Amino acid sequence: MIPFDNREGFIWFNGKTVPWEECKIHVLSHGLHYGSCVFEGLRVYDGHVFKLELHVDRLIHSAHVLGFDIPYTKKEINSAILEIVSIQKIKDGYVRPVAWRGSEMMAISAQKTSIHMAIATWPWPSYFSPELKLKGIRLKISDWSRPAPNTAPIDSKAAGLYMICTLSKHNAEKEGFDDALMLDYRGQIAEATGANFFMVKKGELYTPLPDCFLNGITRQTVIELAKKNNIEVHETTIKPDDLLEAEEAFITGTAVEITPVREIDDYKFKIGTTTVRLIDLYDKLIEKEKSQA
Repeated sequence: MIPFDNREGFIWFNGKTVPWEECKIHVLSHGLHYGSCVFEGLRVYDGHVFKLELHVDRLIHSAHVLGFDIPYTKKEINSAILEIVSIQKIKDGYVRPVAWRGSEMMAISAQKTSIHMAIATWPWPSYFSPELKLKGIRLKISDWSRPAPNTAPIDSKAAGLYMICTLSKHNAEKEGFDDALMLDYRGQIAEATGANFFMVKKGELYTPLPDCFLNGITRQTVIELAKKNNIEVHETTIKPDDLLEAEEAFITGTAVEITPVREIDDYKFKIGTTTVRLIDLYDKLIEKEKSQA
């Protein structure tokens, strides 16, 4: 793995393209110490940035939820993303916009901090290996739970919310699993560490209500594709015991796209026709949006 602080090229940083290795922030930045930081993740397919508008809208919304305004307009952010993708000559890859409070104040209250923003992009064809995606991944139910909506800003893509995701994924990997499945504060199925969860029962889709976790853009896209193609969708409460009745399972996200799940603890699933069909529909949507760009 090439370290992310030692790569070639440029990063868009506060309105300028800065050489990759020179892109630095101060060690006393509020975003580092107190989690006042939001980010996004976008996919690039054959040079086309997928769902650009929706991701930038969510980035701006996340900042508002955390109480700050990004000092660039949506149009400027869109242009900056396209610019850095072009400069880095990314054909198939990932884009990471991030915005955070600076270092003018070091305290819980940080009303007078400046707001910084950076956009980096790099080649990244697949989150999981193609071989692993073909046979399905293995999930372990995490000991960490998604917090209640009155305890965290759950409708933002805020950096601090991912601490329990890292802990959960590390614990799962130590036991030989590929990722973790997180329950919510009520003991109901919520999501994986960086992706939303779906299961299939009798050809119909079931997915948890996003009332305490992020309603992913890929999640919304898959639901829309399913409904357009006469696949019944149920956004509902799912308990761990409900996995006994599921025939298929998969996770969705910008990075993981649609990735089949073959095991969750002792529950086992097949990669069935509904999952395969949705993967095909998703791939066709990517091709359609590329051709219209």
